[in-house]
Amino acid sequence: MGEAVTYRLTLVTAAATLVLILVGGLVTNTGAALAVPDWPNTFGHNMFLFPWSRMVGGVLYEHSHRLVAVAVGLLTLGLAAALWRRGGRLRALGLVAALAVVAQGVLGGLRVVLVQDTLAIVHGSLAQAFFGLLVALALLTSRAPAPGRAVEPALRALTGLAAALVYAQIVFGALLTHAGRLDLHLAGALLVFVLVPIVAARTRRGGDPVAAPAARALLVLLGVQLLLGVGSYLARFSSIWIPGEQLTMLLLPVAHRVVGSLLLGAAVVLALRTLAAPLPAPAPVAREAAFAGRLTAGPRLEGS
Repeated sequence: MGEAVTYRLTLVTAAATLVLILVGGLVTNTGAALAVPDWPNTFGHNMFLFPWSRMVGGVLYEHSHRLVAVAVGLLTLGLAAALWRRGGRLRALGLVAALAVVAQGVLGGLRVVLVQDTLAIVHGSLAQAFFGLLVALALLTSRAPAPGRAVEPALRALTGLAAALVYAQIVFGALLTHAGRLDLHLAGALLVFVLVPIVAARTRRGGDPVAAPAARALLVLLGVQLLLGVGSYLARFSSIWIPGEQLTMLLLPVAHRVVGSLLLGAAVVLALRTLAAPLPAPAPVAREAAFAGRLTAGPRLEGS
């Protein structure tokens, strides 16, 4: 399989995963997570033979989630096979992706069978990490030019920290949804909106053909996410009238979740590009000045 085909397969798998996250958000926010009480069957039917006429209400959301998950699983296994031929780190990352998608399927099934909110938190958090991995694979399999300008070690560390912080905030969001931990999510949001704009602005100034557009997208997504976050908070925790009422109350947190995924993807791109960039060369002026100082001092004469 050619490099271009592998890259396109990675993009398709990432896009399908984003759709899966969207449908998963609909399942969670409509309370349809347990609309289908059995797994891997659906009301005793083979998953793929369940009658479409019975896919109504919560069953529509939950069963659709399962079908999209199967599609993502098959795409991921195909991607892992394609990456296996590439060898090296791509082979290893493809194997990680395959193991992660299998683990996701098992976690999703156990969530239904055992009815544990802890499993729902882990399931949602792993889905976002899996999407971040696919974004990383899309960048690594692309034909993007290598970074040309040197990047300071401090900026490398900051971009990595920003990606980790965005992911932690996503986990805090899962804790808010399933355990009511609003305090963690608000604290995480504050840290994200302090650090990430600084990192994005510094990276954008570097002019990298990949990192600069990703940094601009990150800033735009942050603004959208702020609006969605405020709207989701008001819809859930206040008595303020919201236009659209139930529909808006459903769509706001789902959109908030999807934009969070896109933020993570953009942050991963920034972290990988700065990591791949060369480090600055040691300053020659400092070495020359030190050498000149030693020449000026010269040998010390006895008694001087």
